[in-house]
Amino acid sequence: MSRTKNYESETTQFLRDLLQRNPQIVDEQQKGRALWWDKALDRDEQRRFRESCIPQQPYVYQTKA
Repeated sequence: MSRTKNYESETTQFLRDLLQRNPQIVDEQQKGRALWWDKALDRDEQRRFRESCIPQQPYVYQTKA
């Protein structure tokens, strides 16, 4: 059973080797995440957006008569 504790999949080995050969990948990942995901939220702007939504009518193709 002690052999399974030392097991490392081929995928894990590949990723570990890739990051050792290219350590800049981690910095590039963090920059990309900061660009697209890590944003400060403006609570007032979010509130105004929710309040400005107009409810959709049950059947969107029906004209109001």
